[in-house]
Amino acid sequence: MADETTKSKGGLLESVFGGKDTDKSSKAGKKIIFIVEDDEVLLRALYILFHEEDYTIATATDGQTAVSMAQRLNPDVILLDLLLPKMDGFEVLKALKADPKLKSTPVIVLSNLGDSDSIEKAKKLGSNDYFVKAETDLSILSQKIEKILT
Repeated sequence: MADETTKSKGGLLESVFGGKDTDKSSKAGKKIIFIVEDDEVLLRALYILFHEEDYTIATATDGQTAVSMAQRLNPDVILLDLLLPKMDGFEVLKALKADPKLKSTPVIVLSNLGDSDSIEKAKKLGSNDYFVKAETDLSILSQKIEKILT
């Protein structure tokens, strides 16, 4: 079921994901990358980047959906935005790290928040790394994810 953000934006998310948050099971032992991002252009770029690298990709566009999907999927790595509808990324991170099944799952934050307080808060809550969107080359992010998954 699509959240209101996805319904109102339509466009790229609808064409790539059928207008829904995706919940794909791992096929043939593929590693699962769970992308939590509400910006449809960046979400599409990340989806294409990692899909081409032959990973199973799951996505969510709001914090509440992210927590419930992560609990069902048990992904190998989570790429998390902090500025999300319904539940912000800090709260998502807190919920993920409080869940015994997910607490050891690597979480990489990818956010527009580049201030030292936000970076420190995310790291204290358990993020494994932190990237500022405006300063991040997707190839570097891809290398970081690859390193985690191998």
